[in-house]
Amino acid sequence: MLWWFCLLGLSSSWGCAEGRPNTRMADPDTTLVLSIPAPILHPRADSLMAADPLWRRALEIHYRAIIFDGHQDSPTLMVDGGEDLVGAFGSYFGDRPNTSPVRRGYDWGYRYRAPQVHTDLPRLREGGQDAPFLSIWVAADYARTPGASARRAHRLIDSVLAQIRRYPDFVELATSSDEVIRIVREGKIAALMGLEGGHALENSLDTLRSFYRRGVRYVTLTHTNTNDWCDSSQDTARWGGLNELGRQMIREMNRLGMLIDVSHISDSAFFDVMAVTRAPVIASHSSCRALTHIPRNLSDEQLRAIARNGGVVMINIGADFVNPSYTAEFWRAVEERVRTRYGGNFSRMWVALRELKRERGIGEPSIEDVLDHIEHVRRVAGVDHVGWGTDFDGVPSLPRGLEDVTRLPWITYGLLKRGWTEEEIYKFWGGNVLRVMRLAETVARQLQQENQ
Repeated sequence: MLWWFCLLGLSSSWGCAEGRPNTRMADPDTTLVLSIPAPILHPRADSLMAADPLWRRALEIHYRAIIFDGHQDSPTLMVDGGEDLVGAFGSYFGDRPNTSPVRRGYDWGYRYRAPQVHTDLPRLREGGQDAPFLSIWVAADYARTPGASARRAHRLIDSVLAQIRRYPDFVELATSSDEVIRIVREGKIAALMGLEGGHALENSLDTLRSFYRRGVRYVTLTHTNTNDWCDSSQDTARWGGLNELGRQMIREMNRLGMLIDVSHISDSAFFDVMAVTRAPVIASHSSCRALTHIPRNLSDEQLRAIARNGGVVMINIGADFVNPSYTAEFWRAVEERVRTRYGGNFSRMWVALRELKRERGIGEPSIEDVLDHIEHVRRVAGVDHVGWGTDFDGVPSLPRGLEDVTRLPWITYGLLKRGWTEEEIYKFWGGNVLRVMRLAETVARQLQQENQ
């Protein structure tokens, strides 16, 4: 992270390299790779390098990369974090720990501890995180009251913007690919926003536009609930995918330059989106169904479709998304439990799953399982279509070895051990998402010109 150089009084240089253009919408400058002098910045660098010399290369690569995360749920903590959260102010701004003030509740600039909290500004810095998409998550319950979903979303956005204003020297809102590059070059975190739950649009294209004006740059079309225009993977289908309003939403998102997030939606809705969109899509926080058989993960057919579309699959590292013990047989048992114990109410899916997990004595996954999912996307879709989307602060448990955002360098090290090249690692961490953002922005300009 560049600000570490600023704090240390060191200079930096930046460069970029072009990547393979998208097959559907070519752009001559779609993949950017940041390059800065090889720093050794991790607090455990000496011990890591003593244990394995490969760590030197891993750390150099890691802190050169622009590291995105497709989905972090810290905005919910900003609004709802209770007195049980206790953070220390100091490790971020140079104060000595024994003189650091303590705060209850969640403040992005204070340092918290895992597993209670997975991210904050101090730990984002330590982990090398440059560009997190902060999730404006609106729970399905808000959809029961007209207008409540949009109000909740605006409250979350207000909280994010207030936290950014509180720490202007360390973080800035990014609303385009160029702004991400500029902000990171200036040594700050480039904070982006994505809206999770299409019901927050209140069935209104005007509401969609208002969220875009406030800085939201992707929409997850559903959450756990089927809404009035798109079916969810975790609820009863109503539309067989998208209905006409849903297709209008996709077209307007293309026109605005807002990314379409296919995480959470049903398989039928996924393929309807692919038939309508003129821009690449993202799956902001989904993993691979072939390895962990749950409907929230993507099938190999969907991975190949995203590759043809030019999009990117951002790996969800929640323990339930990467557990190799969740086989097709296990999922059939979950479905049967939902039918027999919960009357077919699939909002109880995760409850049933975790009951069976306990009954069968299934353990937690490890960082190696996460690496397996990353590699599976690479094999099926290609290295240009895989990224990182943790679901930090939105999942109840994480794999062993990935307890919070400070553990990101272990992913870079693991990819190197598995034979990934430096360029491939840069694509995974950020180059692929920057390419998709650039292409969506290009499509938007073209569509706006067509409509003039």
